[in-house]
Amino acid sequence: MAQENLIVLRNKGTGEAIFTRKNKKGVQRKLELKKFSKKLRTRVVFKEAKK
Repeated sequence: MAQENLIVLRNKGTGEAIFTRKNKKGVQRKLELKKFSKKLRTRVVFKEAKK
């Protein structure tokens, strides 16, 4: 994945980060996805953060 296309999804509680891509034409707001947290061993909300 090219660096300029990457966004960071960060969990506020644990500070974990997940890198992914976003369709900037179709999505105007910040991403908020439920992903699996390895530290908490459950699904939690990850929100788009600055790099």
